[in-house]
Amino acid sequence: MKKITESDSLYDGLEKMSVKKLLASINTEDKTVANSVEKTIPQIEKLVNIAVDKVSSGGRLFYVGAGTSGRLAIVDASECPPTFGVPHSMVIGLIAGGDSAIRKAVEFAEDNVDLGWLDLLEYNVNSNDFVIGIAASGSTPYVYGALRNCQENNIITGCIVCNSASPVASVSNYPIEVIVGPEFVTGSTRMKSGTAQKLILNMISTSLMIKLNRVKGNKMVDMQLSNNKLFERGVKIIREKLNIDKKTAQKLLNKFGSVRTAIDNYNE
Repeated sequence: MKKITESDSLYDGLEKMSVKKLLASINTEDKTVANSVEKTIPQIEKLVNIAVDKVSSGGRLFYVGAGTSGRLAIVDASECPPTFGVPHSMVIGLIAGGDSAIRKAVEFAEDNVDLGWLDLLEYNVNSNDFVIGIAASGSTPYVYGALRNCQENNIITGCIVCNSASPVASVSNYPIEVIVGPEFVTGSTRMKSGTAQKLILNMISTSLMIKLNRVKGNKMVDMQLSNNKLFERGVKIIREKLNIDKKTAQKLLNKFGSVRTAIDNYNE
């Protein structure tokens, strides 16, 4: 398997570049990422449709990754409850090495081909669920082993990888192969590959939540009111939707504790 993610950077002598040149060059490479993601929209669409079907039927969405990919998985999964008001058990992110690996790399955790499946079993993963593996290289043993075991147990799989014809894609029913080309620093997949994965995860979770009716119009009406900023955002949504003054909107939100419920139960 040829790994484009490990191919030599298009730039050399980086240590001799000025800061301005470094920044401009990184930005030039970053500009190509969105175009690479655009090419995969048909693949993303198929995956999202399956995710909607599974989750709306009571299943869960799992992300499985290692290193940067695992951290991106954790970020996307952890944002779903506060943003869309869904249970923490609906979208679950798993990283090789466990929670401690979010902050500090756990040596060789990603090289264990059995560990990903064992981590999924801790959640009693089953055929109602949908498991997405995230691996820039497409060859991470932790991710590959998890998806292979899922397929052997009649669990539908997907993936986000940045190389073609990868082992991880071979055990994915719905692979997304986003080819971003060489990294600015050779092999540093936290850069363009990580950016592409983040963009696609945004697309997956946001589209899923919209299709689960967790957005009304273009507003996050089910968001958790966990700080003053979000409370004020909720007040603004209610004011604009119901065409009422700020004080009345605040009273409604305090009474119902939910933007959606406040709107649905408003009587002039």
